[in-house]
Amino acid sequence: MRIRSARTLPVAAAVAATVTGSFAWAPTASAQSTDPTPSSSTSSTPRNAAEAETGGVAILKKDPGGDVLAGASFTLFDTAGKQAASGKTDAQGQLAFKDLTPGVYRLKEISSGSTLHDTVDDQDVIVTPGTDTPLTIVDPFKAASVLLKANDDKTGKLLAGSTVNIGSGDKTILTLTTGSDGTASGKLPINSLTGSDFWVKQVKAPAGYDIYKPSKEFKAKPGDPVTVTVTNAKTATTPPPTHKPTDKPTEKPSDKPSPDKPGKDEDVPAPSASGTPPSDETASSTAAPAPAGSLAHTGADATPWLIGGAGVLIAAGGGALVVTRRRRTDDSTNDGSAES
Repeated sequence: MRIRSARTLPVAAAVAATVTGSFAWAPTASAQSTDPTPSSSTSSTPRNAAEAETGGVAILKKDPGGDVLAGASFTLFDTAGKQAASGKTDAQGQLAFKDLTPGVYRLKEISSGSTLHDTVDDQDVIVTPGTDTPLTIVDPFKAASVLLKANDDKTGKLLAGSTVNIGSGDKTILTLTTGSDGTASGKLPINSLTGSDFWVKQVKAPAGYDIYKPSKEFKAKPGDPVTVTVTNAKTATTPPPTHKPTDKPTEKPSDKPSPDKPGKDEDVPAPSASGTPPSDETASSTAAPAPAGSLAHTGADATPWLIGGAGVLIAAGGGALVVTRRRRTDDSTNDGSAES
């Protein structure tokens, strides 16, 4: 098969409806032929029959905004993988491949012809006899390159383990997690020549740091690199105590016995097997029990003083009794004398 030359379609040719990032079929667009008029001395085959044996492809190149793109390069390959035709779109974004043998071809976009646009994937094209198959190709805008950084708010140190969601509107487009170097990268689709608006929100903070709750907004343009930084503060910890703990007890235990508990050095007599209390217990049982609230002795025994005081009181009482009796005797004597 010989390589056919690429011819530009006239501006008035009909164009198929746009299909973003892919090819679209459209009604047949007519193209003017520049082949010389055959003379009567040439082949006796009628021209109309000869034209029915070949076909063509008519390409219209646009971007998502509807603007035509000039300078886009395309190559057409046959089923054997050999180049059948090639060319670039003109100022009107048009390119035509003529005189192709009917069959299936592979169309490859070599270059978009623009620093802001990307190319589309390779696709098959069917060429039919006597027809120029129209295709409208829409090149997407180049994706923006986003670089995520997470750092300490005090030292600026890059932090690993920071996870963020990046999206537009109410849709999450990309999720990134910083690696050991504290960074992560990805691609963001752009749908406008002037750029697209995005937001970033942290969903997981690095270990030992508080999560950054607010979301940030940023804008990215086609093919441009953009850096997004998330800053984290360390998680607050409880301050250490201002005084050192001591192992010494705050109160000194007392060894003095209580009324209910004997002291360490006191011997508690054990009951005898026969049930008879020991001699000390028998002797103490005859004595008057000490008041429950009495204080412990702090000096010499006060028993002699108590006995002496009791004796004085008894003597005083006896003297008072004698005096009383004597008065009664005197009164009786006086009464007798008066009667006589």
